[in-house]
Amino acid sequence: MEDHNSAHLSEPASPAASVASAEIAAEFAALSVEEKEQRRAEWSQELARVEEEINTLRTVLASKTRHASDLKRKLGITVWKELTDDVNQGVKNLKESHVFQRTESVLKTTGEKTASVLGSITSGITSKFSQMKNSESMRSIEASVGTAYENVKTKVTSRSGSVSSFPDALDENNSSSGLNSPTDSLTK
Repeated sequence: MEDHNSAHLSEPASPAASVASAEIAAEFAALSVEEKEQRRAEWSQELARVEEEINTLRTVLASKTRHASDLKRKLGITVWKELTDDVNQGVKNLKESHVFQRTESVLKTTGEKTASVLGSITSGITSKFSQMKNSESMRSIEASVGTAYENVKTKVTSRSGSVSSFPDALDENNSSSGLNSPTDSLTK
């Protein structure tokens, strides 16, 4: 009978529990057969009392829970309101936590640094475009494009002579300046 009950003993959860279990097992082994039977009977009775108390507490708890639900219903407190209040309280607790405040601070600093870097990049690009725009090469290109545009515009809008379309005006302009049209090689 002693071997049968020892099979039901669970593994100890910690070294302290292991020591305590070993001490209890040693004390129990030192008892006579009658004392062991008496202890088992006492433990069985105590277990039955504790289980009865647990059942009574469960019954009382269920009754109190029903009563609280009835009172909440009468007061107009819904499950949705309770859930909303719980979520709001959780968010409040989270915002007040040190971890959240630290994360918020890091994100703010990161955002500021990113804005600063992007501002520097934008400023650099703007500066380079400004330098390019004011360079002699760009002024020369602007003047050439402007002159070509004005020549084409004048010839297309004048409608005098043999020029009647934009391609014709380009061809005439290119031939007068000694340039060949990109479409010349296709038409020849």
